[in-house]
Amino acid sequence: MRDAREFNFDGLVGPSHNYAGLSFGNVASFNNVRAASNPRQAALQGLAKMRELAARGFAQAVMPPQGRPNFRLLRSLGFSGTDADVLARAYREAPVILACAWSAAPMWTANAGTVSPSADSLDGRVHFTAANLNNKLHRAEEHLQATRTLRAIFADSNRFVVHDTLPSVPAFADEGAANHTRFAASHGAPGVEFFVYGRVEFDPSAPSPKKYPARQTLEASQAIARLHGLDPARTVFAAQNPDVIDQGVFHNDVISVGNGNVLFYHEQAFADEAGTLEALRRALAGVDTELQAVRVDGSQVPVADAVASYLFNSQLLSKPDGRMALVVPHECRENAAVSNYLAGLVASGGPIDELVEFDLRQSMRNGGGPACLRLRVVLTDEEAAAMHQGVIMTETLYARLVAWVEQHYRDRVEPQDLADPQLAIECAAALEELTRILGLPGLYDL
Repeated sequence: MRDAREFNFDGLVGPSHNYAGLSFGNVASFNNVRAASNPRQAALQGLAKMRELAARGFAQAVMPPQGRPNFRLLRSLGFSGTDADVLARAYREAPVILACAWSAAPMWTANAGTVSPSADSLDGRVHFTAANLNNKLHRAEEHLQATRTLRAIFADSNRFVVHDTLPSVPAFADEGAANHTRFAASHGAPGVEFFVYGRVEFDPSAPSPKKYPARQTLEASQAIARLHGLDPARTVFAAQNPDVIDQGVFHNDVISVGNGNVLFYHEQAFADEAGTLEALRRALAGVDTELQAVRVDGSQVPVADAVASYLFNSQLLSKPDGRMALVVPHECRENAAVSNYLAGLVASGGPIDELVEFDLRQSMRNGGGPACLRLRVVLTDEEAAAMHQGVIMTETLYARLVAWVEQHYRDRVEPQDLADPQLAIECAAALEELTRILGLPGLYDL
């Protein structure tokens, strides 16, 4: 076993942050469609979270936003002329497609990809696979920049492998780490990788939701496990409960979260609760670790309250004293059932003994909580030294990014602003300067 730390790569909210309600199945996103957004506040809220967690001693890094609007997408769909012409025509003829091209959804880096640390992989390298996100047009091209960004940050091929994304077809629908977690005695120890899927492409008889789409397939999860060279004995696949998908649980990280040897989950999270827990226990026994399952009963927190508050879309972080902190949004305190449950949880003497609360309302209104905003990357000291250092959160970087946001971001974006060519110019200028701040020249193909 080697010493290792878990780095949380938080998505830096982009200057095009807007509420277009593009994500059918994501209740919060759909409920706030066409509301005015505040990109500046959204970015500053995310940066405040990064700064506070770094100050507490957690390894924290920044995942830069993607270039928007996506003119390549618009031009590929027949909108031509100058950039201003493209925006104007798309706004007139296809406003939903225009909103897709402006989507700031890459801020949710839990969907950027799936990560397997070197302790788990056959070749002893850290493996990444960017998610194809092919269920939604506004996210289906994110993998192009996500792969480019990951390869820029993790460029040392002796230590890191960034795979091409899976084929972008329904059989291999992949939404990244939002449906994946890892259990281990410590970050540097061999672990068990846990994949949760919503449907099985090649078995029509398998249960599936009726109202909302299942965004992750078993076939995609299995393919990633093979690509990453995972030991089958330390890999567990579990079906998400299709009934909770139809209640707005569009990813597994809206209904459960894991860390270390702890699984914090709602009783309705999995299609086969007992079978899932038993499979995890058997796999963890192989790495000399015992699963601690923290079960939340529906009588304590109904699924609707879990979705509204994003209780499970929280970060579960290991503290130096061996206990865990749960990073939650303000909405958890404002929901009576969830607030009462959490008060009892931290007083129970169990593994989770601290709550860390953040105001992430701009992200929450668009359908993403603390866990959506981060991609977990376990790195040894040598691997951490080999990655690009300019993205690691420090007080100096925080100050530079706050000044950058305050200079470049608008404090209000409404649907009609997506037709404004000046907003596109502002976004491009902001990202060009960001590459200098982060030391990543050529990161974007603008």
